[in-house]
Amino acid sequence: MKKLNKTLEEQRTEFTNRKFLATPLSGIIAWLFIGLSGIIFPDRITVWILFIGTGSIVYLALFISKFTGENFLKKDKPKNEFDALFLYTVAQAVLVYAIAIPFFIMDYTSLPLTIGVLTGTMWLPFSWIIKHWIGFFHAIARTVLVVLLWYIFPDDRFVIIPFTIVLIYIITMTILKNRK
Repeated sequence: MKKLNKTLEEQRTEFTNRKFLATPLSGIIAWLFIGLSGIIFPDRITVWILFIGTGSIVYLALFISKFTGENFLKKDKPKNEFDALFLYTVAQAVLVYAIAIPFFIMDYTSLPLTIGVLTGTMWLPFSWIIKHWIGFFHAIARTVLVVLLWYIFPDDRFVIIPFTIVLIYIITMTILKNRK
């Protein structure tokens, strides 16, 4: 007899066994463009690249997932409650723009700090879901490094911080790919 409803633990195991490549890849691409923009363009253009780039990470991940085999939009994919929880963490990351925007209006150079730290918080519940330390590493390393670099390199905030986030994503993706 076929079992219709899976337990939460079974759903968690299925979720945990996924590749998790599309989202970090899209984060790498977005933050890489932001860092390059910081090198090439004046800050008044780079702030828009930062808003657009970070706001498009989810959509880029949806596209990339078709090529990584994750296919987030697959219609016949079995329902998994942890997919819903992960989407809530994405929504949480979007809502933090309500904190970042007022600070941006007061000091536009706060943007790499606020967006860099606040959107990285979604990695904490992800770590809990998959029962692996990598999400904690990502969120904590990202927070500590972004804050430190924001103070240490005030003239290069739109370059140093994005490239540091790219490095953290690369480390995260490598560990996710090689975890047992």
